[in-house]
Amino acid sequence: MNPHLTTAITLATILALITLGYAALCWVKPVKTCQRCAGTGHITTRVLRRPRACRRCDRGNRLRTGRRVYNHFHRLRAEANR
Repeated sequence: MNPHLTTAITLATILALITLGYAALCWVKPVKTCQRCAGTGHITTRVLRRPRACRRCDRGNRLRTGRRVYNHFHRLRAEANR
């Protein structure tokens, strides 16, 4: 076999496994812990150290990017079929 073909097949297989693994993760566990507030849902201000709501998340959880993309395409398909 051609060594370039073997390398290409190996690379394509690895990329497919990574993509399918991330898709399965987004299906099983669609939310992740917010990195900014560490899952607490609030952060402290710089000056007075008062707690305030985190603007990035909703109660400490954020929707994964892959799940957000899936939801977008699912809504587009649902609207097209109406």
